[in-house]
Amino acid sequence: MTLAAVGQICSTDSMVHNLAQCRILIQKAAATGAQALFLPEASDYIASSPSETISLARSVSESEFVRGIQDEVRKFKLPVHVGIHEPAQDEKVKNTLIWIDEGGRIQHRYQKIHLFDVDIKGGPVLKESRSVEKGMSMPLPFHTPVGRVGPTICFDLRFPEIGLALRRKNAEIITFPSAFTIPTGQAHWEILIRARAIETQSYVIAAAQVGPHNEKRSSYGHSMIVSPWGEILAELDKVGGEPQIATANIDLGLLHKVRSEMPLLRRNDLYAEV
Repeated sequence: MTLAAVGQICSTDSMVHNLAQCRILIQKAAATGAQALFLPEASDYIASSPSETISLARSVSESEFVRGIQDEVRKFKLPVHVGIHEPAQDEKVKNTLIWIDEGGRIQHRYQKIHLFDVDIKGGPVLKESRSVEKGMSMPLPFHTPVGRVGPTICFDLRFPEIGLALRRKNAEIITFPSAFTIPTGQAHWEILIRARAIETQSYVIAAAQVGPHNEKRSSYGHSMIVSPWGEILAELDKVGGEPQIATANIDLGLLHKVRSEMPLLRRNDLYAEV
């Protein structure tokens, strides 16, 4: 059994501010004895316009945010999973998730494949495709101190196919670092996370942005860790104040028990593989 930590912050357009928040979370997670910390999508910054999103992007080698996280990881020997932006072609950015090992090295990365374009009547209008380049490769699970992690990002949560594909590749933990809007979060966040855990019989770790990022945008929060049985093991709901973490034990024995006692044997001879 291992201990995982999930974080919750409110990123702004100031990478100095955002790095300070993440440093607090790394220190808090290390103090609990956690063996990995999972941070939200876009931890480096959330901008107020597509043009600002593009102008703030830095390569990992030039990003003071990424270098700062790497320094803190090395200091505490605590691996971190964190969402960032990277420059892309055609005046766009990549929405990327990176795994930094305990030595501060970037060992794995995933570029978001499902982009969030939404126009809710009376609610937010967000067009991620205006400034973000969609990923063209499926994520691959990788080994970590808390289990075999399958990375995804935010809007990927609405597509069960990606979680099921990761399960077929032997993922034990599926991550959904996010920045859900308040209306969509209130309606769908918990339901979707628990559904992905139940249908894949995997742990789900969903680190969330929370609160007002600028005058135009606020996020729902409610970072959580869910068991392969769909039980919420840890959840954060506070808005404002100091950045928070929650922790939960990852019991791979329980995971294998759930999978062996209730095998999900699909009939792909009768319907297409999802």
